Amino acid sequence: MVTEELPMSAGLDTLLGIQIVEASGDRVVLRWRVEPPLHQPFGILHGGVHCAAVESAASMGAALWFGERGNIVGVSNHTDFLRAVSDGLLTAVAEPIHRGRSQQLWLVNITDEQDRLVARGQVRVQNLTSPT
Repeated sequence: MVTEELPMSAGLDTLLGIQIVEASGDRVVLRWRVEPPLHQPFGILHGGVHCAAVESAASMGAALWFGERGNIVGVSNHTDFLRAVSDGLLTAVAEPIHRGRSQQLWLVNITDEQDRLVARGQVRVQNLTSPT
């Protein structure tokens, strides 16, 4: 359930099949199905898909929290791949670690259908205030 209007397009997310399950300034949940078009040459999910999901989840939450004060822009994405995945449904959950005047830091955990952690990322975003 989307609890607030999202101030961004879903271009890449749409291409990857990533769906918004829940979105607020305190928590974002995304879900997608792993299928062969998302595989790397060895038949497992391409790490870039994890990175994209981590970036999208954190950016959505950060933008919703920052709201009318301005825009946000990602400045760092560090994603670790912990378990290979070839198929199934994955869920990314993003929650803030720190939300300050000029930057935010978000943690995103990606789990499989058995609730096993398959990837984990941190995204730092810069808060860009609008001129008043």
